[in-house]
Amino acid sequence: MKKYILGLFAVAVVSSCVSQQERAMKSADKNVILKAANENFAKKNWKNALALYDRLTNLVAGTDDFPNVGFNTAYANYYEKSYKLAGHQFKNFAVNFPKDPRAEEAAYMSALCYYEGSMDYNLDQSTTETAINELQDFLTNYPNSERSKNISQLVDELSYKLEFKAYENARQYFKMGEYKAANVALENVLEDFPSTKLRPKIYDFIMKSRYELAAKSVYDLKGERIESALAYTRVVEKELPNTEYSKTALDLRTKLEKEKINFAVVKKQNDARIAALTARQKKEAEKTAEKNKTEQQIKDQISNEKKAMQIQRDSAALSTPPPAATFKIQR
Repeated sequence: MKKYILGLFAVAVVSSCVSQQERAMKSADKNVILKAANENFAKKNWKNALALYDRLTNLVAGTDDFPNVGFNTAYANYYEKSYKLAGHQFKNFAVNFPKDPRAEEAAYMSALCYYEGSMDYNLDQSTTETAINELQDFLTNYPNSERSKNISQLVDELSYKLEFKAYENARQYFKMGEYKAANVALENVLEDFPSTKLRPKIYDFIMKSRYELAAKSVYDLKGERIESALAYTRVVEKELPNTEYSKTALDLRTKLEKEKINFAVVKKQNDARIAALTARQKKEAEKTAEKNKTEQQIKDQISNEKKAMQIQRDSAALSTPPPAATFKIQR
């Protein structure tokens, strides 16, 4: 019997709430709507509260109720996890009502909304970057606020998300065998995030990228890349002593030293072949030049002989006198 009575009471309460919400939604009376909206807000009926606050925007504009409606609307959207909208509303409140006692809270909540709305690292991080800026702005504007105590922690958390995304993107190049691109991308992560907690892993992948690049390099770049990879193993040992990474560095350096010796043998053999080929080409070129020189001398000699003969003919023609004149007797 007791459970039956409690059930009826619950039904009556729900019916009352529904009827109150319906009356408020149909009413044009600001006070009726405001009362119902505030009661829903107090009872954490966020959707009902938001539906009514939305109707109040124009009705309370310019009145003393306007700031409270805006503040509660922002909180209701926050609890409904509409973080982008709530952040915008909190920020508007802080800007439009700077002397309101809740202005600092609104500024903090605006930054917190962007923090809550930050996407997973593998998704778009524009909201994360905005959240970092908003949190740092709050720290600048309210350095002595109690709420500022956890700002640095939140910023670090968001920054790590950006670092990890950049690190993962760079690591994908390594997985795909694009070792040159991986090396460049990983070095960019270190440059963009000098205080990153991922530095040991980044060092490790840069070292492995350089090793793979050297091991699989074309002949002309192999020597240079072996030296680059060897140098980086020493960097890792110096920066990360007595770690798994320094052990990997030692192992890779041993392999690289063998690779260097093997390459030196190949290079010596290749250099010898090139030298022999160059000498042979030079000798052949000298023979060709000598042959060309001899042929040219013969041509020049023939040409000179022809010129001499022509001169002799020309001289003979000049020394022969013309025949005497002959007169005919007319008959």
